[in-house]
Amino acid sequence: MDIQLLYGREGLQLTLPADANPTVIEKPPMPVLDDPSATIAAALDAADLGTLASGARSACILICDITRPVPNGLFLRPIIERLMAGGIAATDITILVATGLHRPNVEDELAEVVGDPWVSETVTVANHFARDDEAHVEVGHTSRGTVIKLDRRFVDADLRIATGLIEPHLMAGYSGGRKVITPGIAHADTITTLHNYQFMSDPRAVNCNLDGNPLHEEQLEAVAMIGGALALNTVIDDKRRLAFVNFGEIVASHLEAVAFMRPFAEVKTGRRFKTVVTSSAGYPLDKSFYQTIKGLVGPLGILESGGDLFVASRCEDGLGSPEYVAAQRRLLDLGREGFLASTAGNTHASIDEWQTMMLARPPEGVTVTLYSDGLDEEQRRLTSLQVTDDLNEAVAESLARHDDRDLAVIPEGPYVVPFAN
Repeated sequence: MDIQLLYGREGLQLTLPADANPTVIEKPPMPVLDDPSATIAAALDAADLGTLASGARSACILICDITRPVPNGLFLRPIIERLMAGGIAATDITILVATGLHRPNVEDELAEVVGDPWVSETVTVANHFARDDEAHVEVGHTSRGTVIKLDRRFVDADLRIATGLIEPHLMAGYSGGRKVITPGIAHADTITTLHNYQFMSDPRAVNCNLDGNPLHEEQLEAVAMIGGALALNTVIDDKRRLAFVNFGEIVASHLEAVAFMRPFAEVKTGRRFKTVVTSSAGYPLDKSFYQTIKGLVGPLGILESGGDLFVASRCEDGLGSPEYVAAQRRLLDLGREGFLASTAGNTHASIDEWQTMMLARPPEGVTVTLYSDGLDEEQRRLTSLQVTDDLNEAVAESLARHDDRDLAVIPEGPYVVPFAN
């Protein structure tokens, strides 16, 4: 039996033993839009974006970086055309790549992210740099005391628009909307506060949960501090086809998009499994091991105690940032408990160590095995996981070891979150 996993750009075929009994966990059939361009135009016109632009002199549009397959090429030009028709000069429109603390997207990669040469030729396209002190302005403190500093190009714009993709997020519940602002264009001080141990260890800061989620609540407070924003929200299916789009006030439109996504992203299995196989959703999300953690965390709720979790991720860019590599070294040096103890009292997390905190989430006794052909031997060691060169054989051995032919397979990785009940 063969099952295709999202892996890199081409996918990966998982071949199971003939007597295996797989439960394939995927989205219910998702209706896709017959005419995405017309639907986008209708959403923008329903909000009367041209009239909104007529009272503004400048606009800043946030887009996600290369790690998110947002269909920017479908909607950026229609947005910009309406802004210009409303009287905003092209020279006063900025597209800002909401990198958070990720590396900038440049040259061919930036062109891929924008998705439309006309856009790049017409308006300013720039990356956000979280460590550039002068590029940020302090806008206030949250009720928990977090200092919110945001990119002044967005804060100072007369018209502020965030765009993004609605998908489960292992810390913030769901991506998109307010998250594109914080941490998307936040200063490093703000980002490292919101990713410290206190936030990361909160049991409500998990996939698919917004109720009482401290990160979500901080993000909403940040939106209020700047007087609000607009948002264009998208949902795509497993073939990257547009299934939903809306445009409007950022909080309400984001919640509407999340409500659309929930029945597809949250799948109840009714049971747990001793063997689970997942992916990191393929390109572009599986470009690095750093991003792979999202795929690793998603299925933990359906894994039996003492079970085996297999994650397939291309990792063509290696582990991730130098700071993340340093965090992984600390994990190996200190061990799981020692590493977590070293982070527990810090008001600011070290950059990118939060994904290492997430890597420590699997309970004791669970074995996590990575399949990747993008890492060298030292990088494999630094993952702190078992690594296999033959996913098919490793899965077959797991089934035999547990004397259980049942397994769960999640081809789309973190875009689908299974729940045992």
